[in-house]
Amino acid sequence: MARTVDPERHLARRLAIIDAALTRFAADGYERTTTAAICREAGIGSGTFFHYFPTKQSLLLAILELGTSETADWFAAQDLAASPRSVVDAYVRHAVAELADPRVAGFVRAVGAVMAEPEVAAALAHDARTLQEGLEPWVARAQQDGAVRTDLTARDLTAWLLLVVDGFLGRLATDDDFTAADQAPVLEDAVARLLAP
Repeated sequence: MARTVDPERHLARRLAIIDAALTRFAADGYERTTTAAICREAGIGSGTFFHYFPTKQSLLLAILELGTSETADWFAAQDLAASPRSVVDAYVRHAVAELADPRVAGFVRAVGAVMAEPEVAAALAHDARTLQEGLEPWVARAQQDGAVRTDLTARDLTAWLLLVVDGFLGRLATDDDFTAADQAPVLEDAVARLLAP
């Protein structure tokens, strides 16, 4: 008789492995992280690991896909009746809150080491499209309301906004003294200046 699978337990175990991998990738880098180290971090055996993820790269891709899915969900959950500018500002605060996780800098460095791999590059491109497609309609509506500048197209203004946030993330990944908590007000000010009508 086939064993029944509890979907909630299955998802919880999968997320625990993803969390353990995020910790190990952040601490040790992608190349130096072994599946054995991830298993130790997650408190599981290798058989369990390979049941969920056939390779270390498939696990890295799952982390990236989870982040993309969470971004899409965040935009989908926004109230269409809300002020468009308030949603744009809320996105920046949301991004800063995610970047405050102390593992983010190390994880970005780990991904950077393998971003030329075709599947990783495709996952990163999908994430970038998801961000652009999620944010651009709000920027366009904010332009129609006169709440943000209109000398750039909504597409270009969104791209610049994401460039500022990406630059913030890049600095987090390369400068241990640059922290999300300390620098968030400066990022928010830079975004406000960029968007100002």
